[in-house]
Amino acid sequence: MTKRPFGKTSLFVSILGFGAAPVAYLQPDRERSVKVIESLLDAGVDFIDTAASYPGSEQFLGDHFSHRRDEFILVSKCGQTIPESDAPAWSEPTITATVDRALRNLQTDHVDVMLLHSCSLDILQKGEALGALMKARDAGKIRFIGFSGDNEPAAFCAAVPDVAVIELSINIADQSNIDNVLPIARKNNVGIIAKRPIANAAWKEVSQQPGMYKHYSKTYTERLRQMGVPPSSVGFNGAGGDAALWPEMALRFTLSIPGVHTAIIGTTSPENAAANVRYANAGPLPEDVTRKLRGAFHKADPERKWMGQT
Repeated sequence: MTKRPFGKTSLFVSILGFGAAPVAYLQPDRERSVKVIESLLDAGVDFIDTAASYPGSEQFLGDHFSHRRDEFILVSKCGQTIPESDAPAWSEPTITATVDRALRNLQTDHVDVMLLHSCSLDILQKGEALGALMKARDAGKIRFIGFSGDNEPAAFCAAVPDVAVIELSINIADQSNIDNVLPIARKNNVGIIAKRPIANAAWKEVSQQPGMYKHYSKTYTERLRQMGVPPSSVGFNGAGGDAALWPEMALRFTLSIPGVHTAIIGTTSPENAAANVRYANAGPLPEDVTRKLRGAFHKADPERKWMGQT
């Protein structure tokens, strides 16, 4: 699988990564999830993303994949309160305790990237949260610090010299970060993780979405309706027609955006995992298709009110 330089981290990352939220929220069969992640690692995916707030996710990864730790870049997130500490959210004690807990749960001596998990701009500006991660980095517990979130907070972090990585929403139905955050990130050589790269399959009916995805799918479904961009309408044609081509077009769109280094998929389906590997390996979309999808987004949102979905 193609790898890209991950901004100023000096790491190289596979263009497709695995997001471990579904392991926690969708309560899948554990053995099946193990097989999905093993298949992705075997296919060259070397990037796994989790978070302290995904119940049991860190422990699951530690229990089943610590023996393959040297095969992937490991990302987690912190900042929100945890049961092991009564300190307030975003405080140095909470972040320190969460980092230490992550090392125990993941059965590792370091996390490659630790992200502040969707805090507000005023929290970032106070400096305590970012400062706590800097101390963890300097202690060797994490290699690089970053932020997971969107819009103004992400733009702020993209200009902070110590922030090496940002995770944000980028997909066909969520393009404002492309205009408002990525230019700053590219200027400062920040590594970019695209979350929700297939827009939570929002071309489907909302009723077909699993519980954790319904909130985002409702917004994305309405946006796609207004954009009116089934694959054939933008010149993306192939076997199976529009229904079969939506997920490929969506993932390849995200990976076509300059400045995106990896896109994380969250799935517990072996078939979907294998399909996403094929889509990623197919390369960027044709430039004219990407251009039409960008134009449709801006045309449907002329007042620029469609912000990134945190």
